[in-house]
Amino acid sequence: MGNNMNGGRLERTGGNQDSGKQKSVALQMSPEDMLDLAKKAAEILVKRMENLPEDLAWDGDFQQPLEVKLKEEPPEEGRPADEVIDQATRDILPNAARLDHPRSFAFIPSSPTWPGILADFMAAGYNFNTCNWLCASGPSEVELVVIDWIRRWIGYPDDAGGLLTSGGSAAILDAFVAAREAAGNPERGTVYMSNQSHKAQVRAARIIGIRAEYIRLIPTDQHFRLDMDALVRAVAEDRAAGLEPIIICANAGAPSTGAIDPLEAVADFCQAEGLWMHADAAYGGFAVVSEKGKALLRGIERADSINLDAHKWFFQPYEAGCLLLKDVGKLEHVFQVHQDVLQDTIWGANHPSFSDRGLQLSRSARALKIWMSVQTFGMAAFRDAVSNGMELAARAEAYIDQSSVLESLNPASLGIVCFRVNPANEGSDSSLDEDYLAKLNQQMLARVFWEDRALMSSTTLSETFSLRLCIINHNTTWVDVRETLEAIERFGTEALEEGWE
Repeated sequence: MGNNMNGGRLERTGGNQDSGKQKSVALQMSPEDMLDLAKKAAEILVKRMENLPEDLAWDGDFQQPLEVKLKEEPPEEGRPADEVIDQATRDILPNAARLDHPRSFAFIPSSPTWPGILADFMAAGYNFNTCNWLCASGPSEVELVVIDWIRRWIGYPDDAGGLLTSGGSAAILDAFVAAREAAGNPERGTVYMSNQSHKAQVRAARIIGIRAEYIRLIPTDQHFRLDMDALVRAVAEDRAAGLEPIIICANAGAPSTGAIDPLEAVADFCQAEGLWMHADAAYGGFAVVSEKGKALLRGIERADSINLDAHKWFFQPYEAGCLLLKDVGKLEHVFQVHQDVLQDTIWGANHPSFSDRGLQLSRSARALKIWMSVQTFGMAAFRDAVSNGMELAARAEAYIDQSSVLESLNPASLGIVCFRVNPANEGSDSSLDEDYLAKLNQQMLARVFWEDRALMSSTTLSETFSLRLCIINHNTTWVDVRETLEAIERFGTEALEEGWE
């Protein structure tokens, strides 16, 4: 077969076909069928999004009935693709939490934009692998652009950098590997984090070889922020015992409460002690795009590494984590490994290869959805959407403070509100013991789950069972929040009037 070079690209110019009998390709569809199926799928998604506010925020089923519908041997012969889509829409897709529902307040919700969804569809169709510049120069440049946007929002220096990851767990692990190597890979290394920190930090510490007994969970103050005095004591005691402190983790939006650790004080301490500061901003980090959020997170720009999740408060589909390092060379020092099978990537020499910055070689084009969303809506819309979450959380706290049935358990922070049913908090003569209140509020959670459209979750604050709303969906309105709080008040009043036990 002859070949021509045109603009650096190889073109086929002909040649004899294999004289043997050609076997038909069984994994292809006609362009007409492909377009029909894509239209059908898009119509299903748009209809779902349109009807979502009137739907439940959660639906699901037990394993046994799902197995009856789905557990079978893979078919030897295929069937019409529209039938497959219909079954998926009927039996699989509805059975999940609707994290983008405007009344989805559980855990950390996710409410992706339509351009972000389309970007993932297009990236999958182009089948990018953003492992290196040769394989995906366009998507790699978009990732550099998006990383630079985030760098500037954080306030990092011009030479900082990083990569997009599957999420916070992978980003934290990459950061911890870099921190360990920067510290000389000590045998008796210790890592410090608040007792409110995400357990992804504990897992990452274990993976990089930190012994379980050298992972320190530092106490917090009355508002669940890292206690600096306790941290200072722990580091001093460990040094005196011959241990080697490596990393201090600070929360920039703790998952239970939204609490922000004293970032400036942690940065001062790390600088004085020669320790790596990591800021876990998976949930709260994108608050920096707003004026209020940037003020709340002041000091985060002093961290050596930061992880953020765009699939949380930047309104992107999963997966869209991000890791930034003030010195990106410390990532490349660890992860850049020569592989003979990739030696032809010399074409992209002197260009960034993201596989040299983290644990993944094969990588999807995660940046495209962020780029397309921002290009479509503009940053003013994103700032307003982030600010809306904080404003609704503040209004929820004010509502709770005025309620004769509800009690605030911690000041609203970023988009999270923690509270419980406790009518005695208004000075009532009746006093309810903590065991009773815990069981009562567990019942409230169950009633919301089964009897209301909303989805919420709980946490434990200083051994106190707490209801918890995380309000960060860009489609959520005050009516959604208020009616959910009213439902909890109503359930609580009914339970108390009935003498619930």
